[in-house]
Amino acid sequence: MSETNWEPIKVRFCEHKQCEVALEVQAVYPPEVLPDQAPRITGHRCSLGISCNMDSPSCVWSGTNPTFDPFLEK
Repeated sequence: MSETNWEPIKVRFCEHKQCEVALEVQAVYPPEVLPDQAPRITGHRCSLGISCNMDSPSCVWSGTNPTFDPFLEK
C-alpha cells in the first residue's frame, strides 16, 4: 500500500504573515513491492496557509491566488 506524507522542502520568510513559513509538498511513496520508483508529488502548501486565508487571498502556496508566488526564486 502506498504512503502519503507532507514534507517541508523550503523555509522562507513570508512578507504577508511577517514570519518564517515552511513550504511543503505532498509526496506519495509507492508500495514496498515497487521500491525503485520515485515518489510522486501530488500537492503543495504553506504551513500557515489556513491562517493566511482568513486575512485575505494571498498566494499560490496558500491556495487562494494562483497567479502570485512570493517565494519564486529570481
